[in-house]
Amino acid sequence: MRVAVGILGGTFDPIHRGHLEAAASVADQLGLSTILLVPTGDPWQKTTHASREDRLAMTSLAAAESDVFTVSRVDIDRPGPTYTLDTLRDLREQYSEAELFFIVGADALAGLPSWRSPELLAEMATFVGVTRPGERFIDPDIAGLQVVRVDVPAVDVSSTQIRSRVAEGEPIDDLVPESVADYISSHRLYRESE
Repeated sequence: MRVAVGILGGTFDPIHRGHLEAAASVADQLGLSTILLVPTGDPWQKTTHASREDRLAMTSLAAAESDVFTVSRVDIDRPGPTYTLDTLRDLREQYSEAELFFIVGADALAGLPSWRSPELLAEMATFVGVTRPGERFIDPDIAGLQVVRVDVPAVDVSSTQIRSRVAEGEPIDDLVPESVADYISSHRLYRESE
């Protein structure tokens, strides 16, 4: 029996409907058994605004709304900067019998040659380049890398936009699951302007 696991990593600062709808669309189109949502611990290319545990909690709340999502602590529990290479190595050990699909936006996929050991990444998972209507798709041209292109519906939302709306006291209910909006409010996250 085929076991196909999708992996969607990110700062999830906070996780939002765009993340969830893109991942669910990939799962549906590729027939994946589950999608692992993997919040980064200490991202090497970004600054986070909420703590690791807050981002993990929000991701867990969002995942609870669908039986296709599972949350992994693999990057949260690992000290030091988060690199996709380490994530995939750890998940390859945990899911040794599964076919792994690493989901990434088309913009990030184009930058893959700058990631740590991209040629090794090609051995660990099939990469899924998620594009939105009208978005340009650039294959990173890394030896051995398998890339599947999946078009997903456009969802006009970003974590930056959400943090800004929270800081300005504007509602975010249409951008994140209700449980995530409640968590942000009750934990007083993102109250200061960026």
